[in-house]
Amino acid sequence: MSKQIIFTDKAPAAIGPYSQAVLSNGTLYVSGQIALMAAQFGASIEEETRQVMENLKAILEAAEMNFENVVKCSIFVKDMNNFATINEVYSRYFEANPPARETVEVARLPKDVNVEISCIAVK
Repeated sequence: MSKQIIFTDKAPAAIGPYSQAVLSNGTLYVSGQIALMAAQFGASIEEETRQVMENLKAILEAAEMNFENVVKCSIFVKDMNNFATINEVYSRYFEANPPARETVEVARLPKDVNVEISCIAVK
C-alpha cells in the first residue's frame, strides 16, 4: 500500500492530529474543510461555502487533481435552512457529472463554522 500525505499552504493547516489529505493507491481522501477565517469575520453562508470549496480545490490541485476527479463528498451543515444556498455555491464547482454525496445537519462544527465539506477523489 502506498500512502502520501498531501499538504498545501493554499488551504488552512490541520487544527488537530490529521492531514489535509492522504493519497493512497490513486485515491485521495480529503479531510473536512471549513472556512475558518470567513466564519470568524461573520461571512455569509455563501462566502463561507465558497471558501470551503476553494480550500478543497487547493488540496485537489496539490495532489494534481481537480473537481472532475471527485467521486464522493460529505457535507455537514449547522442549519439545514442553508441547504439551498450551499447547494447553489457547491454546484458552481461541479458543472457536469457531480459526485455522489450526502448532506447532514449537525449540532455543532469545529470553530463554530456553519458548513464543513470533505471529499474523496480518484486519479
